[in-house]
Amino acid sequence: MNEFSFEGRVAVVTGAGRGIGRAHARLLAERGAKVVVNDLGGSMDGDGWDAGPAQKVVEEIVAAGGEAVADTHDVSTPAGGRAIVDTAIEHFGRIDILVNNAGIIRWAGLPEVDADNLERHLAVHLLGSFNTLRAAWPHFVEQRYGRVVLTTSSGMFGLDNNLSYAAAKAGTVGLARSAKLAGEPHGIKVNLIAPAAMTRMGGGPEEEPTEPVSGQPYMPSDAVAPMVAFLAHEDCPVNGEIYTAGAGRFARLFIASTEGYAHEAGPATVEDVAAHWDTINDEKGYYVPSDLMAWSGAFLKHQFAPIAGSADS
Repeated sequence: MNEFSFEGRVAVVTGAGRGIGRAHARLLAERGAKVVVNDLGGSMDGDGWDAGPAQKVVEEIVAAGGEAVADTHDVSTPAGGRAIVDTAIEHFGRIDILVNNAGIIRWAGLPEVDADNLERHLAVHLLGSFNTLRAAWPHFVEQRYGRVVLTTSSGMFGLDNNLSYAAAKAGTVGLARSAKLAGEPHGIKVNLIAPAAMTRMGGGPEEEPTEPVSGQPYMPSDAVAPMVAFLAHEDCPVNGEIYTAGAGRFARLFIASTEGYAHEAGPATVEDVAAHWDTINDEKGYYVPSDLMAWSGAFLKHQFAPIAGSADS
């Protein structure tokens, strides 16, 4: 018997017609969830439309004894985001889980990357996550329960030819961090996955190999799905965090701050910054802020420290 069951839950998985999204949808369905398999069915760079990929995954789920329905609406528009969530409500009566996996990639870096390239990435990755999240939110609030997994990427660390992709994926982190604060009073948790898999978007073949190839790392999409399922489960213990998964390894990613240097002897100068550069960059004693207010409190603590020689009366 599976300890982590999704019986009675309804999940929406975007970009679920192939690769990583397909693996998420299949695992959630295998564990008992009813699944909306959303996929526009376009090319890797976001062009075109094809109902086939989403429908094929639905057929795979049904053949395995699960319940699923296909959806081909476009996450990049508010109307599309609403329609995807409406599909869950119309077919299954509720929505409990939203996994935003839909994405595109159009390789380009400076100086050749143009505004259209950036805008298209933002529309699918960042606005796509926002559109579906915003549409699902009232349902989550009403039932006082929701689980959201947004897809970021280690690509946000940067490559010389993925500027737009990195910017869009980094944007999902800020989206999730703010959404988790809004969701906490309502039983809603919002986390992120940074998957590591050799899919077509990751430079792999159109069809993933089903077994290891000698001399190559084996990074199947299925190896990412267990982390996503855990983050989507009612027992998920975290909120607003980033996890990476792939090739049998699972890890946490986080944004941290060094303790830094606090200048307290009048206005600081450029020379003061230069003189304390090593202290500013010293990673010993770094901390991981839980939110903006926590970071502000730590950053400004020297402003409120007791004055030397003073005492409470």
